[in-house]
Amino acid sequence: MNIRKVDNKADLRRFIELPYRLYRDDPIWVPPLRREQWAQFDRARNPMLDHCEYALFLLEDEERVVGRISAFTDRLALEHWQEPIGLFGSYECIDDNEGSQLLLDAARSWLQQRGMKAMRGPWSFASQEWGLVLEGFEPPPVLLAPYNPPYYNDHLTAFGMEKAKDLIVYDVDFREGYRIPERYLALTGNIQRRYGVHIRPVDMTRLEQEVGIIVELANCSLSDNWGFYPVTAGEARAMAHDLKDIINPEVSLIAEDRDGKAIGFSLPLPDVNMLLRGLDGRLVPFGWLKLLVGIPRIRQYRLWALGVVPEYQGKAVDALLYRRTYEVLGEKLDRLEINYVLEDNIRMNNALKKLGVKGLRRYRVYQMGI
Repeated sequence: MNIRKVDNKADLRRFIELPYRLYRDDPIWVPPLRREQWAQFDRARNPMLDHCEYALFLLEDEERVVGRISAFTDRLALEHWQEPIGLFGSYECIDDNEGSQLLLDAARSWLQQRGMKAMRGPWSFASQEWGLVLEGFEPPPVLLAPYNPPYYNDHLTAFGMEKAKDLIVYDVDFREGYRIPERYLALTGNIQRRYGVHIRPVDMTRLEQEVGIIVELANCSLSDNWGFYPVTAGEARAMAHDLKDIINPEVSLIAEDRDGKAIGFSLPLPDVNMLLRGLDGRLVPFGWLKLLVGIPRIRQYRLWALGVVPEYQGKAVDALLYRRTYEVLGEKLDRLEINYVLEDNIRMNNALKKLGVKGLRRYRVYQMGI
């Protein structure tokens, strides 16, 4: 086995195609759209790369690709965290300890050469795709959520990596007759009257501006969260472009105070992964039609992001956002998946447990000193 650095389009194609071969017979994995995978490594289409330096590596066994990894530094993350932490991601490998060690060592060496003192991951070039599945490998992953075979965790621990943080996923199954507790409805009604909070849907006629508001709220409300670093204006514009075809304005919510100032947001997204199964990552010849017809009918959502500005945290504004989502979608859904929640975010975990939702999955982000 040997390591090969990706430095041409042919190697990048081999890098992108590897998961489609490794997971071909896995009934749980959902093939992402190939065009979206290519976009992750295109500076013209992925503004995150404007503040990243990265390298991609292939693991070859007699010229056959059997593994891959990315290593990168993110200027905004380094500035926000104030720690020399490098990142790795896009990790895929056959179940071979020697091969996995070669891959991880390639990423470590590249990061060491750039002065990094720690290596953290898996971490993606796409928003919020962090960690490895540690518990709860079924049901299949939702939109923008990672998936991996269990042995990937063994690869990382064998290399000397340790837990940095666990991320918890919750599940609301409406097919089991879930109803929001009455005491929760009373609480949120009192809160709304006390603080004059108004919940409104996103205005699709000015989506780019609305996404800009959401990004500003996220940068303010989540700035102290572990792993967070600011989203740029360019990333906000790209997000607006990516979301315009799937976003449901009824439940894409912005909370405002009595003076009309935005103080919180909630962004549930239809789980498009339900439609991607069987397409092998391609929209032609009939994938476009399947998405066009299927998206309005999706009965499974992922609560992708939620935040409340610091001065309104602890005042149940997040509860109001949950309630509105339930009121609009409750009769139309089979499932709502809530992810990620940091394991040590006691307030959020307690609030979700009081809502009567169930734990579903656990992701783990790893780290090691280098």
